Amino acid sequence: MLVQPPYTKDTAVLAAEMHSEVQRGLSSEDAGKLLQQHGQNIIQSENQRSLLTMLLQQFASPMVLLLLFAAGLSFFFQEWLDGSAILIVIVINALIGFYMELQANRSMNALKHMVSLSAKVIRDGSLQEVPSENVVPGDVLYIEAGDMILADARIFNATQLEVDESALTGESLPVTKDVGVLAGEVPLAERVNMLFKGTFVTKGNAYSLVTGTGMDTELGKIASLVQQAEQAATPLEKKLEQLSKKLIWITVGLVIVIFFAGLAQGAEWVKVLEVSIALAVAAIPEGLPIVATLALAQGMLRMAKHKVIVKKLAAVETLGGTNVICTDKTGTLTQNIISVNTILIPTGKTEVEYRADGTVAIPLEVRNSENYQKIVEAAILCNTANLEVKNNVLREVGDPLEVGLLKFSATEGKDVHQVREKLPKTREEAFTSETKIMATLHENGSTSIVFAKGAVEELLQKCTQILQERELQNFSDSQKAAWIAQTELLASEGLRLLAFAYKETSSLQGSLTQNLVFTGVLGLLDPPRVEVSAALDECRSAGIKVIMITGDHPATARNIALKLGLMDDKENAIMHGKDMKEYADLTNQDKKRWLETLVFARVTPKQKIDLVTLLQENKYIVGMTGDGVNDAPAIKKADIGIAMGLRGTQVAQEVADMVLKDDSFTSIVVAIKQGRIIFENIKKFVAYLLSCNLSELFVVAFSSILNLHFALVPLQILFINLITDVLPALALGVTEGNDLIMKNKPRNPDTPIIDNQQWRAIFTYAAVITLCVLGAVFASHYLYHQTELWNPQLCNNILFFTLVFSQLWHVFNMSSAKVSFFKSEVVKNKYVWYALALCIVLVSTVYFAQPLRDILSIYTMSTGDWMISLGFSFMSLIIIQVLKRTRIVL
Repeated sequence: MLVQPPYTKDTAVLAAEMHSEVQRGLSSEDAGKLLQQHGQNIIQSENQRSLLTMLLQQFASPMVLLLLFAAGLSFFFQEWLDGSAILIVIVINALIGFYMELQANRSMNALKHMVSLSAKVIRDGSLQEVPSENVVPGDVLYIEAGDMILADARIFNATQLEVDESALTGESLPVTKDVGVLAGEVPLAERVNMLFKGTFVTKGNAYSLVTGTGMDTELGKIASLVQQAEQAATPLEKKLEQLSKKLIWITVGLVIVIFFAGLAQGAEWVKVLEVSIALAVAAIPEGLPIVATLALAQGMLRMAKHKVIVKKLAAVETLGGTNVICTDKTGTLTQNIISVNTILIPTGKTEVEYRADGTVAIPLEVRNSENYQKIVEAAILCNTANLEVKNNVLREVGDPLEVGLLKFSATEGKDVHQVREKLPKTREEAFTSETKIMATLHENGSTSIVFAKGAVEELLQKCTQILQERELQNFSDSQKAAWIAQTELLASEGLRLLAFAYKETSSLQGSLTQNLVFTGVLGLLDPPRVEVSAALDECRSAGIKVIMITGDHPATARNIALKLGLMDDKENAIMHGKDMKEYADLTNQDKKRWLETLVFARVTPKQKIDLVTLLQENKYIVGMTGDGVNDAPAIKKADIGIAMGLRGTQVAQEVADMVLKDDSFTSIVVAIKQGRIIFENIKKFVAYLLSCNLSELFVVAFSSILNLHFALVPLQILFINLITDVLPALALGVTEGNDLIMKNKPRNPDTPIIDNQQWRAIFTYAAVITLCVLGAVFASHYLYHQTELWNPQLCNNILFFTLVFSQLWHVFNMSSAKVSFFKSEVVKNKYVWYALALCIVLVSTVYFAQPLRDILSIYTMSTGDWMISLGFSFMSLIIIQVLKRTRIVL
């Protein structure tokens, strides 16, 4: 621990105290020792339960307490077998609940590791990336715009550094950072030479010395306040809780009827009470939330296989209702493999021809022109990307556009490292969404030279001269207008346009982008992704509106939109950012136009937020993509924030609900499809459980009301509940969905899991199963035992086995009636067949194993009785299928 605050110390002294060096950082060996000493750089959660706690909490349910009461009654009246069996059921129930919760937690932890951040640190004298949890005190940490700050650190080298510390201090404006030593006790918000874990860089870059990690950071010190707050339930969990409460009232009503009917018929009150308790426990599917959580978590893992990392359970629920996707163009709709296609200089336009050997064919007069030479120089020097060769493998580091510029320069025989060593960079003004220009200052002997690149309109405004025929000439407004007209023609062909300029100067002060000399424009080709057109068609079929939002030229955006089929040639639904008013000034007509627009170009981050706000006000469920630090507010505001995994900043990924590992629009559509499938699966197993449980209630209720002497005994009810509530229901949770899922309109998030129409279907299913089960008993008696007295044991067994098999076959009734039965998603689900096979093995074991026969009151049945039982169980499946196919029920 550092006794004197690090902000009061010189960094050289601080580094020496920490046995580190600001130039070389720590050695890998020392870093490993420090990691063992200080532990991982993580904020520990006090809410994380141990396995034992998780297991014990399975016994804390009101339903378990009811069963314990029933077991106690059995022991009190010396019914040792029943009491012991109920205790075994309690333990099995708890183990199943524990296993499902454990699996859900493991799935969530696996997803967390998929989106873990990495830190850039200097170790052994070189800059390298390490997992954020492995950062240790003494590490030299490098940060730049868009990075999350992953540890507390003392800054010793900063360039135009600004940090958003609102998460820690509440200060809404970014804080400008400095390297100077501070004296005395300084409040947290005023420690301008420090970086704090959990904040993020909005501008500039810096090197700093890590002073605290994990719980020893300022964030760690206040973490207990966060840990004390319980995690809010997701909307789905709330709906399931509401559903369970409704079912409790239905169950309580029926159980009371059954209890008093039993007493009125002279049954022993203890037996009636045990049956009532068993029925109440079986009928209330209190495990619904954890089964749903497991289904959500498993669905999230399936999405991860499709390169979509969903970070929050609630996001999966929202995906199914998403009806608008606001998507970036570059890298999402296009391939983000950028190459130079056209050179535009004062002497004319030249299209670049790429040869098979990787070189380019450019006319000699263009290659020898000073304009072209300056453009190539700027492409190398005004550029933060890099090309590294390791083990004969080319590694591209940086933004794909800048990488494309370097690769083009390399084909021209330029050695990137030599050019940069010859003209070292001394200053940089980074590209921002507001300026749309990047500029760098380089030493050039006794003078300095500025290189700049950026959007054509913005850079032209900064130019006062043009390089023409090796001479500097004044650059008039009419000439600039002519250049804009030429570039618009190129943009209409789908090219991204990048203008270049330079100036020689002796002054190192002031803005770098004043009085520049214009040299020309490069047209860059970023072809559309071939698979996107089909994905857009799928969105249209699914009732999802797709809006392109880009910082590119409107003509470029229009060309790509037309190629992809996002819009047709008759639609002029393109809006330029300069034509978008402040949100407060929008008229109803303006809002209508915004809502009808399909392509927005040259849009600012603030305008993205305004667009999301308008869409949400009009009841749209909005998905918003983004990659930069300035995209973070819009990503956060959207119902589904989507960050890019390849080119996205750490800030964008941190605030997003999901991350695309391949940056592809198609992955968004896959995620929405999976979101719909997951929600449909949850509806399937909820409907399955409710209809099965209601059928048990109805069977026992009718048996009591009709005074039948072969009603189910408590342990039989609990056994049926164990069989039907677990295996088939879990199998339904991993159904892959049918091909019609993306033909339906988006789901309204306010719609209950089970609506009135589905409730009618559930009661119908339960009634059909009940009639078939009771019908089997009467059919068996009148077909095979008419000359005999009613045999309560035999009737009970026929009732029991018919109900078991009816509920097992009932799983197939959860498939869509719009698809052929044998081609339905449930029939094709191999896990359903595995579940049924295991259930049949368990039922067979109960029938043939004498100890289990005694516990569950099982007796030998004739072949005819088995045929009746199985026949009537299949009859329930056939009747419900007929009702579904004739649209009488869902």
